[in-house]
Amino acid sequence: MKLFTPEELAGFDGADGRPAYVAYDGNVYDVSESFLWKAGAHQGGHRAGRDLTNDLARAPHGPEFLQQFPLVGRLSQ
Repeated sequence: MKLFTPEELAGFDGADGRPAYVAYDGNVYDVSESFLWKAGAHQGGHRAGRDLTNDLARAPHGPEFLQQFPLVGRLSQ
């Protein structure tokens, strides 16, 4: 499984046809195929290519939502 640095993860922002990856609790998920992450933007408040661990605490859904997406790696600290 790939180990992503935060800088590497930032390159997977979903813009200009790039894949959209997000991290949560050390795991990196590919959300590219989700209509909720069109062009790397989610509900106007979140961007792909970032660690959403702190943001998800305030979301209307829990981390189980991310488990439906492919796990593509781990986020290094």
